Amino acid sequence: MTSFRPLYDRVLVKRLEAEERSAGGLVIPDSAKEKPQQAEVIAIGTGRRSKDGELTPLTVKVGDRVLFGKYSGDEIKLGGDAHLILREDDILAILD
Repeated sequence: MTSFRPLYDRVLVKRLEAEERSAGGLVIPDSAKEKPQQAEVIAIGTGRRSKDGELTPLTVKVGDRVLFGKYSGDEIKLGGDAHLILREDDILAILD
């Protein structure tokens, strides 16, 4: 993958794979799968600048598993893989 560093409070994530089976054990076909809302953080920006110019570092870090909104971010391709660029505000939670 090409060297990539998001700017400011943006975060580069890669979606985690969707479940292949439903809770009842049925196999879900590709056409019926929803895009997963969980991802792994691949790269982060330097942080958010306040109005007085101070830099506030991001809460998330590389390697975190995060939950984000269904229609959040912008999809991009890097090295043939699909990734999302999100603002830190679009991230709903860090998963343990």
